[in-house]
Amino acid sequence: MTEQLILDIGREALMTTLMVAGPMLAAALLIGLGISIFQAVTQINEMTMTFVPKIVGVLVAGLVALPWIIEIMTGFTRRLYALIAGL
Repeated sequence: MTEQLILDIGREALMTTLMVAGPMLAAALLIGLGISIFQAVTQINEMTMTFVPKIVGVLVAGLVALPWIIEIMTGFTRRLYALIAGL
């Protein structure tokens, strides 16, 4: 194994992690932004108001993106197994 191969595997692992977590993080960001705007407009400063909508939104985003996430993860795993077989 060369250093470049290890760096490539690490970079691909980080990119895979960002792609897998992206839909849930984006959902939490958009829901949090919407709730923050709502709280600013209505002047309601309740900190616990954001938890339930964010949890539900992240869960829904995860369920919607699950087939895509499984495809990304299996592709990454197959590429790793192919690298192991090539050694």
